[in-house]
Amino acid sequence: MAVKRDYYEVLGVGRQASPDDLKRAFRKIAMESHPDRNPDDPVAAARFKEASEAYAVLSDAGRRRSYDMFGHAAVESGGPAVDFSDMPFADIFDTFFGGGGRSRRQRSDRGDDLRYNLTVTFEEAFTGVEKQIDVPRLATCERCAGSGAEPGTGTDTCQGCGGSGQIRRAQQSIFGSIVTQITCPTCRGAGRLLKNPCTQCRGQGRTSVTRRLAVRIPAGVDTGSQIRISGEGEAGMRGGSPGDLYVVLRVKPHPHLARRDQSVIYELRVNMVQAALGDRIEIPTLDGPVEIAIPSGTQHGQSFRLAGKGMPDVRGGRRGDQYVLVQVVVPKDLTAEQKALLRKVGGLTGKPEKVSKGFFEKLRDAISLDG
Repeated sequence: MAVKRDYYEVLGVGRQASPDDLKRAFRKIAMESHPDRNPDDPVAAARFKEASEAYAVLSDAGRRRSYDMFGHAAVESGGPAVDFSDMPFADIFDTFFGGGGRSRRQRSDRGDDLRYNLTVTFEEAFTGVEKQIDVPRLATCERCAGSGAEPGTGTDTCQGCGGSGQIRRAQQSIFGSIVTQITCPTCRGAGRLLKNPCTQCRGQGRTSVTRRLAVRIPAGVDTGSQIRISGEGEAGMRGGSPGDLYVVLRVKPHPHLARRDQSVIYELRVNMVQAALGDRIEIPTLDGPVEIAIPSGTQHGQSFRLAGKGMPDVRGGRRGDQYVLVQVVVPKDLTAEQKALLRKVGGLTGKPEKVSKGFFEKLRDAISLDG
């Protein structure tokens, strides 16, 4: 059997810690280890469960005195400590650290958030665009206005919970009465039962619909960018607030341009003669084709910067730069005449050659003599 750690050690506080010290310590651990924030992480889940148990005991003055006197035996004799691992992350902080006075039942009535994947072109990501999307979702039933009851029939108070939606159960122990509260299984927390379910939504209060929305995509978005549309998720239960819609973007690749943050990169392929003698070449940019000068003696891998020709920042709008990366292409299939011309330049020494200005001057002279 695993040995339980001291509760004070679990929370990282001393035995003289005040209630505020305990609260701050538990809050820190809960922020880091709650299962909602660490899905599929058994280590974090175990740490949160351990901290929940420690806080549940030490935050209660009576149970803390018993623990200080008898250790874990006092807790085990009086029943298990409360386990908060199944409580949603937001509920933890509303319950222990304040949350505007809303009940857990009211919070659970909020509709689910939705995700919509949207693909835009590279050009649309540059300029920004408005898109029409069709979002299937659960909306408030128009016939019953979300109540779930057939119009004119209403509801009855649940006899199982007396209309509270919760059932309180008390358990006696040597340390006193321990009260737990659970959701009423009869009304599922609603507090009321339908006399006659709505014929349109079958008592659910929501129906499946598809809603068309106009989504404004700002300039500068990238793959993975998200746009949150408040209140356009699924409708809440029993009049609860709707969830939100998250539009997640994917940007199609451009046939010629690549992107890195706000920078745009274009790989310019030139032949040996263009690199050696220089040339003026038209290249694509986000603003349309432009002509750039490639100076003589340009090296493979050399880059040129076009200031302000990149992507705009999605927040400030300031544009990045475009970089032209030169790739010198060496021909594979040379004619006999071309080979002879290159031999006039020299360089077949059997040793590594340092590319120098003299080499390009020889190449230029050979080409002019051939002409």
